[in-house]
Amino acid sequence: MAQLSLSEFGDKVAEMMPVITREFFKQQTAEFLKTKITMPQFVVLEILSHHGESKMTDLANLLDVTTAAMTGIIDRLVRDGYAARGHDKDDRRIVRVSLTRKGEKIVKDMVDNRKKLTIKLFGAISQEDREQYLKILTRVRDQLMAGAGESKE
Repeated sequence: MAQLSLSEFGDKVAEMMPVITREFFKQQTAEFLKTKITMPQFVVLEILSHHGESKMTDLANLLDVTTAAMTGIIDRLVRDGYAARGHDKDDRRIVRVSLTRKGEKIVKDMVDNRKKLTIKLFGAISQEDREQYLKILTRVRDQLMAGAGESKE
């Protein structure tokens, strides 16, 4: 394979990433349809699963949406029994959101399904390639978490 410049590499990744993401989510669509949960709702459930009870404003900031938009997402999750809403004991203006047992179960089921899909997809790829891919993903995640978006060519 011919060596790519960093710019050419960027073009290839920018072209492939949306396709990979879209197709991966398409594979999970059946699960979302069964549960009648939207992607933003699932993201909130996953955040609550990892971080525990959270303030409504923190969830809105994490998803980069308005508190009004987050209120709509939480309203539906509460209505369907996946989340519970309460007030901070020290400041009633602060709204806190937590997972219910039903919410915990749906997150576990969806994560298990994602794991099965990942195993299926990567089952045809060599152990060495999987390890290299994971190493690269880890570096990319670390760069993103460090806020490094500027690249040098």
